[in-house]
Amino acid sequence: MLSKLITRNYIRYTRIFESKLQNSLSAFNSSYTNPTFKETPSDNKSLTAKLVNNSPKTVQPYLKLVRFDRPIGTLLLFWPCSWSIASAAVPGSIPDLSMLALFATGALVMRGAGCTINDMWDKDIDGKVARTKDRPLVNGDISMKQAFVFLAGQLSVGLAILLQLNWPSVFLGASSLALVVTYPLMKRVTYWPQLVLGLTFNWGALLGYSAIHGYVDVPICVPLYLAGVCWTIIYDTIYAHQDKSDDLRLGIKSTALKFNDYTKIWLSGFASTMIGSLILSGIMNSQTWPYYTAVSLVSLHIANQIISLKVNDASDCSRKFVSNSTVGFIIFCGITLGILLKKEKPKENKEKKYLLPLNLQ
Repeated sequence: MLSKLITRNYIRYTRIFESKLQNSLSAFNSSYTNPTFKETPSDNKSLTAKLVNNSPKTVQPYLKLVRFDRPIGTLLLFWPCSWSIASAAVPGSIPDLSMLALFATGALVMRGAGCTINDMWDKDIDGKVARTKDRPLVNGDISMKQAFVFLAGQLSVGLAILLQLNWPSVFLGASSLALVVTYPLMKRVTYWPQLVLGLTFNWGALLGYSAIHGYVDVPICVPLYLAGVCWTIIYDTIYAHQDKSDDLRLGIKSTALKFNDYTKIWLSGFASTMIGSLILSGIMNSQTWPYYTAVSLVSLHIANQIISLKVNDASDCSRKFVSNSTVGFIIFCGITLGILLKKEKPKENKEKKYLLPLNLQ
């Protein structure tokens, strides 16, 4: 009886919090609301946009280059890291807060570096797209040389953060740089750039666990990584539908163009794989009921996104895209609460069989 009461209250307050969080995030990222029109200071009412507009004129172009006024990308990069760190927590405890803070800082820096790399590759293309024609490299606020120097600084800060981790994690984290650099090129050669973005953006699902333990627990982390990759394909395909007319005109490829009228069918398949992978990761980690409740809420959230998606409405696609930060947060809460209620079991020798051998000792 008590268990049922707790479950009902958990679902009730999670839904209330999800609704409030989604409203806050929509306001926080309001610059996405109408992406087909030229952005001006008066259009941007979000807190981060105001911070950018009130910053010194010499700093503003660099803040815009790293999309500081659009924090949704940083959040989407951070959530898989948080899942992995939370999954690595000792049963009955909360995740390592200092490690969460370190990875949050890393997500902010590396998302900014990714934006700089993307804009350097896409300077000529961005000038031909309404939504991106006012980016700093396109309008001349920043030169290519300045962007290159700035990127070197960003990567140096990213390396400094990475070096705070154990050596296996340092090498694992560094190995993702090739994906970061090459991702912007993928839309020129394949209709699956969203897959490459997924492989890149969810590297933290492997790295977070390694940062805690010095190895990757394959049965737990790989399904978590796969779930993240599928999730990224879902939200970035929705995002790509905003630019599909420009993409067609410029010869740019995306899953939005590949899936076309069958987008909802494709996304439903990826959603099923995502949820199945989350369940598998939970089983492998001996998760408890709060985790599976969170996965159920995420299932409803994703299903609602896909069913109500209007692929030819840029504003609707924008809202759906931004709402995905709520998905990441719900999964993090589910993992954290599930681990808190989890009882520690004696270690079994056979578990070593499933560890990715990253330990250099």
